[in-house]
Amino acid sequence: MIAFIPAAGLGTRLKPYTLTKPKALVEIGGKSLLELAITKLKRFGYTRFVVNVHHFADQIIDALAKNDNFGMEIFISDERNGLLDTGGGILQAANFRLPDEEMLVYNVDVLSDINLDRFRAIHHLRETPVTLACRVRESSRQLLFDDLHLCGWTNKQTGQVRMARHLCSLQEFAFSGIHLLSPAFFPLVNEQGAFSIIDVYLRLAETHKLSYYNHSYDYWADLGKVPQLEQLQAEVSEKGFFWI
Repeated sequence: MIAFIPAAGLGTRLKPYTLTKPKALVEIGGKSLLELAITKLKRFGYTRFVVNVHHFADQIIDALAKNDNFGMEIFISDERNGLLDTGGGILQAANFRLPDEEMLVYNVDVLSDINLDRFRAIHHLRETPVTLACRVRESSRQLLFDDLHLCGWTNKQTGQVRMARHLCSLQEFAFSGIHLLSPAFFPLVNEQGAFSIIDVYLRLAETHKLSYYNHSYDYWADLGKVPQLEQLQAEVSEKGFFWI
């Protein structure tokens, strides 16, 4: 099975940590975020990985080589000529998958004890092109679902709402940065260059049923900001690695 770990971002919200290294190599308890993500996914049967690079790309490539790819098969999706955003990054990374292979996307700055076996089982049961891991949590950006199907997106701060389909019973969930893409998803993407994956999902939701997996009761942390990172660093120092 193959997983894509987006690691090309500039990490602007993690400055000053990312002034001299990429976000993927910021450490908690002596382990980089990239190593923690690979370790997590390895436990659930993932043996092939795609990692995209841009910001301090050579540092990521060198770190993987130094650690013998953590015993995994790892492909580098090179974005040094220009960031491709979330959608373009996924589309380029998909070139490394087998034709009939689904692909897990797991953000490098996400830490969670989500059960990926259960996540995959629900995805297969619903036979949907995309399943997004979501939680009930405070966030300015919320995905809107009717029953199990994506209907829209809203920004709670600006009041912006984008609807793909208009239904009456909507639930709000915040996206967790973990999504599973079926082989059937990739031929549906006609966008090119740099583009947002959420824009693709909203377009497809007009005619396709895109589902979610509610993991509100799992441990989950977004380490894209300094306060969250430093809080978890302190917790790990006290308790050890408790989420994997």
